[in-house]
Amino acid sequence: MATKQTATEQEQTGSAERTGQRSTTVSGGGHGADEPAPTRGRTSIADLVVVKIAGMAAREIPGVHDMGGNISRTIGAVRDRVPGGRSNVGRGVKVEVGERQTAIDLDLVLEYGVAIMEVAREVRENVVDAVERFTGLEVVEVNVAVNDVHLPDEDEAASEGGRVE
Repeated sequence: MATKQTATEQEQTGSAERTGQRSTTVSGGGHGADEPAPTRGRTSIADLVVVKIAGMAAREIPGVHDMGGNISRTIGAVRDRVPGGRSNVGRGVKVEVGERQTAIDLDLVLEYGVAIMEVAREVRENVVDAVERFTGLEVVEVNVAVNDVHLPDEDEAASEGGRVE
């Protein structure tokens, strides 16, 4: 069944499609002066917001060295070395956001020696807590994929091989 969109809804949908960003309306409030102030209007949350919150929350957990697959980490390392470049907190995070719920996939690189299942559990807890607290969306699942383990000697090899003497 098709529903009629108001001009404002059509404008918001068109704007999101043009920029390539999806956003989800979290609360649809009433209209008019007779409504209480907190319920006047709508709140929408872009998918990118959920990606950034989840990425920051995952990185806060001890034992998480980096996020993303090999290619995205390589590109991120180059970006980090470019003057003025910013690191991408959303690297290694994919989300699906519905009207009231979200599902999150994380690609992690953990430090050698950490208990993988324990770190994955702590990451899930922190991500669920942060996303639900900040957005009000219900997190239905957080899938954690451990793609690599960072070895202590990898830092030494990278620092020794990077300069010509």
